[in-house]
Amino acid sequence: MTTNILSIGKSALTVAQIGLDTTGHNIANASTPGYSRQVVVQAAIQSHNLGYAYIGQGSEVSSIARVYNEILAKQAIHSQSVSTGLDTYSSQLNTVNNMLADTTSGINPAMSDFFASVQDLSANPSDTATRQSMLSNAQSMINRFQSSGSRLNEIRNDVNMQVSSTIGIINTYAAEIANLNDVIEKAINATGNPPNDLMDQRDQLVSELSKEIKTSVVSQGQTSYNVFIGNGLPLVVGTNTNSLTTTPSPTDPSRLEVAYRSKNKSTVLGSDSLPGGTLGGLLQFRAESLDIVQNQLGQIVLVLADTFNRQHAQGLDLYAKPGGILFNIPDPTVSASIYNDGSAAIESKVVDGRAVTSSDYRLQYDGTEYKITRLSDNTAQSFTSLPQTLDGLSFTQASGTMLAGDDFVIRATPNVASAMTLAITDAKKLAVGGPVLTASANAANSGAASISTATASSSYVNSPMLTPLTLTYQTGATNTFTLAPATQAVTVTVGSTSTTFSAGSAVTYTSGASISVGNLSFSITGTPANGDQFTITPNTSNGPADNRNGLLLGDLQSQDVLNNSSDSFSGVFGQLVNNVGNKMRELTVTGAAESKVLEQAIAAVQSESGVNLDEEATNLLRYQQAYQAAGKMMQIASQLFDVLLQLGHA
Repeated sequence: MTTNILSIGKSALTVAQIGLDTTGHNIANASTPGYSRQVVVQAAIQSHNLGYAYIGQGSEVSSIARVYNEILAKQAIHSQSVSTGLDTYSSQLNTVNNMLADTTSGINPAMSDFFASVQDLSANPSDTATRQSMLSNAQSMINRFQSSGSRLNEIRNDVNMQVSSTIGIINTYAAEIANLNDVIEKAINATGNPPNDLMDQRDQLVSELSKEIKTSVVSQGQTSYNVFIGNGLPLVVGTNTNSLTTTPSPTDPSRLEVAYRSKNKSTVLGSDSLPGGTLGGLLQFRAESLDIVQNQLGQIVLVLADTFNRQHAQGLDLYAKPGGILFNIPDPTVSASIYNDGSAAIESKVVDGRAVTSSDYRLQYDGTEYKITRLSDNTAQSFTSLPQTLDGLSFTQASGTMLAGDDFVIRATPNVASAMTLAITDAKKLAVGGPVLTASANAANSGAASISTATASSSYVNSPMLTPLTLTYQTGATNTFTLAPATQAVTVTVGSTSTTFSAGSAVTYTSGASISVGNLSFSITGTPANGDQFTITPNTSNGPADNRNGLLLGDLQSQDVLNNSSDSFSGVFGQLVNNVGNKMRELTVTGAAESKVLEQAIAAVQSESGVNLDEEATNLLRYQQAYQAAGKMMQIASQLFDVLLQLGHA
């Protein structure tokens, strides 16, 4: 009996000591990230049957368990991923928002100052200082365009670097989780007991991974985790890992795409395949905001420059010469896919800036037809040959051979802001006088037809008209015009169909059709009579006070010249700034709400798994008292044993 009491006391002492050790471990790790509170699971030792009753044999520790709620942990992981993704998107977009919304040194004030100087020059066209002031304001506006375009390019490069860095972190976490899976599985198989601290480390790695990318975990019993990222891509399966990597876009080497590597095979992923976390936020920002802002800003700059150049070409400068271009506009960028088998080189030009959209385009060839897709809305048109014109852009096969499967991406607007330059440095060449051409019907005409104002292209200055151009209408079977002098081909455009007549040929008449001869264009509308004549005459005189073209240049500021003459410069820029601002507010509100959800999820996890120092202090006292009581029991057992020994010697 004395031996049994001693054994029971020893077991109680051991349990109390383990309790003190566990409590001390909790206290020491109260501030350790990812640590889950541990508790001693105590059980009674099987009692002994003495015939008259079952006598207890004491207590033992069956295990030390960590307090962990898998459901709460998964909620926290999901919320962590969403919150970090929103914060990343918001942080990146805030830089763009501040740049566009700058009311003192931003783009909108620069455009306003430029058009104000155009108005000043229209009021005083002969003043050299006013002319120089307009050129200075034009250069200042270009500088602001270039600065904004370069800043957007810097942000794009920064996104590339952050994507690469984030992918490196994700792959590192994957390797560490797989390694812990292996160690934990071996520990459990060897002892049958879970290594709580190692499991906490694994859960903490999963939590850190969820900050980088959307993460979900499927537990394989107590031993290992299978970890999935994005929309279900397996990253860790037991002790095996897959990985992410970066690869240049097949049609844009400057753009890094994310690829998923599994069994030595890489697959390029779309931005919507990897939502959440830092990586998801970066990809979402680039696809939904940066690309759009850069294209829309480029569209504004391109259309402003193109329409200004077109109108500038209609006037005369102080040398009585036709106006040339004021702004140098870069041609659209054409990128061939690295997978193309053909040798074709595709060229694209801006034909009509007013029709240019903010979209990129994809040109594909299937061996029979050419398909041009507007990527902003995936609207596609097919053609049997090139060249073709779509949305104010021409698409031409300049050289080489096109093979089935060849693919090209054409970007008209992203780089315009950073690459546009000023074409004129001599203030006297500002063509505010005009017009460069006059068109009139012969006073003796008997028909009911009229000719429109003749317009010169921006290339007219390089090959101006030297003598009047006369058109004579002839009835009869052909209903045609003849031109004198007949030295150039004539192109007639009706709707989207163009027909070219060689020099000297009779030109078929269609009322209202656009007629192009060399670097000028016009139209004749109505029903002319046989022998009616129309004359286009070059203007070679320009008085110093002539401001007729200057007034038209100034009017461009408020005219609807973008998106097929439906929006003005200030209107489109205002929409751009407003859209970015609205998205910024949306992210701010949503991010704040998700941060609150994350805070509540973490609090729920901590309320169950976190270390409460007050509770642990209570446990210390409880186990201390249990330890003292067990020691007292063993002391009594020792005294009883001594009594028995004394009785044996008596």
